[in-house]
Amino acid sequence: MIKTKDISIMIMEKEISSDQDLHGSVNLNYQGRYDSIIINSQIQNSNDVFNYTDINGKKINHPYARLSVLRNDIENKKTLEFTANTKHVPSTDSSNVKFRVTIIQEHKEVASDIANIKIVKS
Repeated sequence: MIKTKDISIMIMEKEISSDQDLHGSVNLNYQGRYDSIIINSQIQNSNDVFNYTDINGKKINHPYARLSVLRNDIENKKTLEFTANTKHVPSTDSSNVKFRVTIIQEHKEVASDIANIKIVKS
């Protein structure tokens, strides 16, 4: 029997180029209490970040690596969809990116998941 993850992240694109939109979704199957969901992006060997531009169809401008979404903003939804982009240009052929999503309850991490993509030179 396959156990469903409490939280999972999926990125639609496996490779993007600089300034291309990236589309992701977070599936929430957690039944317990929680305060927020954190989406964190890290471009390896770089200080560049992703700018989150859309969350569940609502336009935002969040130019930071970490996006915190409060439980009240999620309401009873089980899926959180987001769009992000970056101006990062790889110094070599490509840069590896890690997206990590975390459930937070009272300042503690309850569950998490990771997705990886590449940013390629245009």
